[in-house]
Amino acid sequence: MWIRNAHVIDPTDKTEKNVDICISDGKITAIGEHLEFTVAREDVVIDASGYVVAPGLMDVHVHFRDPGLTYKEDIQTGARAAAKGGFTTVVCMANTKPPIDNVETLKYVLKEGEKTGIRVLSAATVSKGLMGAELTDMEALKANGAAGFTDDGIPLLNETLVKDAMEMAAKLNLPLSFHEEDPAFIVNNGINHGSVSEQLGIYGSPALAEDSLVARDLMIALHTKAPVNIQHISSKSSVKAVKFAKELGAEVYAEVTPHHFSLTEEAVLKHGTLAKMNPPLRTEEDRQALIQGLKDGSIDIIATDHAPHSTEEKAKGLKEAPSGIIGLETALSLGVTNLVRPGHLTMMELMEKMSLNPSKLYRIPFSGIQMDGPADLVIFDPDETWTVGEYVSKSVNSPFTGESLYGRVKYTICKGKIVYQDEKD
Repeated sequence: MWIRNAHVIDPTDKTEKNVDICISDGKITAIGEHLEFTVAREDVVIDASGYVVAPGLMDVHVHFRDPGLTYKEDIQTGARAAAKGGFTTVVCMANTKPPIDNVETLKYVLKEGEKTGIRVLSAATVSKGLMGAELTDMEALKANGAAGFTDDGIPLLNETLVKDAMEMAAKLNLPLSFHEEDPAFIVNNGINHGSVSEQLGIYGSPALAEDSLVARDLMIALHTKAPVNIQHISSKSSVKAVKFAKELGAEVYAEVTPHHFSLTEEAVLKHGTLAKMNPPLRTEEDRQALIQGLKDGSIDIIATDHAPHSTEEKAKGLKEAPSGIIGLETALSLGVTNLVRPGHLTMMELMEKMSLNPSKLYRIPFSGIQMDGPADLVIFDPDETWTVGEYVSKSVNSPFTGESLYGRVKYTICKGKIVYQDEKD
């Protein structure tokens, strides 16, 4: 395979250059300006003129609902959605049914992932049965391929268990990812406690629910030296807390979703349950703090929290409907539209947040676009607009449906093979 006229943006060494790329046997075998090459009949030649070519994106926070909830999504459809969005690596969350708290279930997910065209990794749970009472066998789970540990979807309220988990994570050199919402302060989840919830006659979920657990876990992380990820951060105070913990020397990462840096609580008035998620969309002040956190490095990672639900589930009332939206097919475009084009981030910085930094968190080898490196690439047109819809995910629960966004994925290449191609090309 040849990629001609590639405008490469590689966060590995922060280089931006115009080159030709040769791919063979899953690796990059030549890269340089104006390469001379002979095209065989079976060769694929991609003219990337006008496109950005970057390392394949990594999403460290997806729900593929497999096993147990495959009417919402499964590993195959989730992987197709990832490929369409430019992702070549994903990390599945462990709150499946049954949960990934044992080697057998973990092996099932990883084996199914191998059948897709992308790299499907999986976290295992921190606690057995997601009960928050007893640690899983973290050593055995790591030995069998667990990329990290999380009870995502359920906050861990037992401080002793959290400390024990962090000590083990430090020993294993694998990350713990935390869903930070203390239910003691929440009446109705998924909606921010504020002016919108008051209009709707719902108490909602205040930022205090997030801030209190973030503060606790940052300090435990500091003292245990564990690698810790604050998932889907949404509060201005939590962003400041993460920055402070980093300054103290904690190995702390924070991720933000595209919906949290793109929308506010006002979206609930327009989109109803399609704008309901945990943690909730908050105020414009919070949204601006998230963007500032991305700019100054307090927030390291953009992750989708891809959370498929059926149309019937999302059609329930605001209090009854499940929280979460799909995000794999829109993430890159929301980053281009709402971060790069307004000048908040450069394209290089966006790629750092969507590939290099996620690899650091999950200890995934990452060589960018280099000779003899794996041919995992995304090729996209940053200036082309497209209308959100026609999802390849099983679910369609997104408040962005019908929106016009910049940044259209043209090709996704994983292990040297095209796993997604825009039908226009």
